[in-house]
Amino acid sequence: MSVDVSDLLRRYDQVRTYTERLSAPLSPEDQTVQSMPDVSPTKWHRAHVTWFFETFVLADHEPGFTPFQDTYWFLFNSYYEAVGPRYSRPMRGVISRPGAHDVGIYRSNVDDRIHELLDRLDDGAVAKLLPTIELGFHHEQQHQELLLMDIKHVLSLNPLRPVYAGRPPVVVDPTPLGWREYDGGLVELGHEGGGFCFDNELPRHQQYLPPFRMGDRLVTNGEWLDFIADGGYRRPELWLSDGWARVTAEAWGAPFYWSQVDGAWLEHTLHGTFPVDPALPVCHVSHYEADAFAAWAGKRLPTEAEWEHAATLEDAGPASLSDTESWHPRSAGPPTGGLRQLFGDCWEWTSSAYLPYPGFHPAAGAIGEYNGKFMSGQMVLRGGCALTPPGHARATYRNFFPPGARWPVTGVRLADDLA
Repeated sequence: MSVDVSDLLRRYDQVRTYTERLSAPLSPEDQTVQSMPDVSPTKWHRAHVTWFFETFVLADHEPGFTPFQDTYWFLFNSYYEAVGPRYSRPMRGVISRPGAHDVGIYRSNVDDRIHELLDRLDDGAVAKLLPTIELGFHHEQQHQELLLMDIKHVLSLNPLRPVYAGRPPVVVDPTPLGWREYDGGLVELGHEGGGFCFDNELPRHQQYLPPFRMGDRLVTNGEWLDFIADGGYRRPELWLSDGWARVTAEAWGAPFYWSQVDGAWLEHTLHGTFPVDPALPVCHVSHYEADAFAAWAGKRLPTEAEWEHAATLEDAGPASLSDTESWHPRSAGPPTGGLRQLFGDCWEWTSSAYLPYPGFHPAAGAIGEYNGKFMSGQMVLRGGCALTPPGHARATYRNFFPPGARWPVTGVRLADDLA
């Protein structure tokens, strides 16, 4: 297999540069804050994705390898037990040193060494390295999305409510919810090959689906306001037991970044804090909230198999990925005859627990810890969001979060059975 090294390095530089572009609006102080255990500081994201390339590419293939800094392997390892010990995740915000500038030096050093290594290796050696490098690209893209989700939470706790970047999206008046019907039957699911995928998208397999239908757009803020007005957060009969326990324990009464001031609902975004726009998709709701809304609406959430099957049949239209104008989900726009907002805007909760596909086996070694070890206590989401980088979404992509997670950009698409 012949690999175009110049093209590979061009892609490497594109991915790495985009991370720095995302962090550019942030001060060194912004990049150090950890606002809750689920959030990582911006500079930690920048360092961790660099650690990934240093650990899984340079360490095994660079002649005379020595790490850039011994302690970085401890500080910036996330969860790879086979690599060695790591610093406590909830304590990442106390890592005041290295600073954001020093992390930039680390990134530059590893980038230079990756270039030197790939320029030196023969075609056969580069071909063997290619799957790991491709994984590194997509791993960094995951952290680009997380970097934005995390800094949104950090800035939301600042009493000055500083803006990250952007301006409000252009809003199109909402249209009534439409439905797309699917016959179901025995369907093929999972990645077909011919491009990158994560291990949790394999193996391809068959599953039987009864006939079903899916909403042609995401649930809007306006519809969520109706849910609130009808006592949605005060009616235990709508909620899963664990969800109701969270509602009562944490006093949930609206989506995560909403607040009520003088009777008006406001929403914090990366481009500022504004009145809730009824036409935009509701976002930052947990699986518990999504399931309760579906129950209130007399519908349900789609299974991940239904979502994937529908996505493979649809002409999805333009995707709202990497929205660098507003950094926020956009309204659905006019009906298209298909599913709107399928790729981008919000990650869409499904009713499916995150479990291995039949015949799944994690890869050998530390890389095998990437996805499989998290297949417990998580729910699957599909589709991507407004912060997802270009080229990082596909019909078979399986994202996952705990059912109580509210800080990711997560929304709701309804589904229903067909008699």
